Amino acid sequence: MTINENTRNTLHEMGLNAYEIDTYITLLDGGKMTAMEISEKAQVPYSKIYEVLNSLKEKGWIKSGENRPTKYYPIPPIEATRFIKLQLEDKYAAWENIVSEDLQPLYEQREIVERPEMLILRGQQAVLTKLDEMLKMASKEIVVAAPKFAKPIIVIANPWFSNLKKNIKIQLMIAGNSTEEGEFKYLDISEVRLRDHMFGGGIIVDGKEAMLFLGDDKPSIVIWSAHIGIVSFAREYFQFLWNTSTTLP
Repeated sequence: MTINENTRNTLHEMGLNAYEIDTYITLLDGGKMTAMEISEKAQVPYSKIYEVLNSLKEKGWIKSGENRPTKYYPIPPIEATRFIKLQLEDKYAAWENIVSEDLQPLYEQREIVERPEMLILRGQQAVLTKLDEMLKMASKEIVVAAPKFAKPIIVIANPWFSNLKKNIKIQLMIAGNSTEEGEFKYLDISEVRLRDHMFGGGIIVDGKEAMLFLGDDKPSIVIWSAHIGIVSFAREYFQFLWNTSTTLP
């Protein structure tokens, strides 16, 4: 069984060496096989075959039976690929934590480049563009306080909420009465609560950056900020409002 060069290169990028690729393809073609049979058919030296098989098992590409002689068989390619994806996501999260904890403070301390800690956003397109950037950076939680004038923005942003990682918690607090909450039931939100009235509102991502809507009947100003003091105050105020809001059924 042969595969095209593009597929072979892809498997290599996913962490398989030449012997491992040939072994996996051989098992896809031949089904359950002993180490000796795999070595002969895949043309992998017998002195290397157990090293290759154990490596493929650790990487989630094959399994082995319990009977003697031991026979090996392939895991479905899609299942193996998903396993690799989860491994890479875990690895990326670990990298991100190490870099953010060890290197980001150095970057911020030295002020290597100038970056604004606050922006005034003018027009719906500017607001949506910045909101898209914020949601793409989310890793843990998103909290939303939506006054009446901000509800259309939340509805527009729903596809972004739907595409977020499943482990991200989303809390939405809306202003209005119980007869209005039905329009938000279809949104992909973890929990929705209701308040009679809200002066302004906002969206806070991971407690690191916030988009604030200031105003009553209409937004007099929309501000984005990554200033730790502003974001922390906004997050604490949201929690106060959330704790005194009504939980929707």
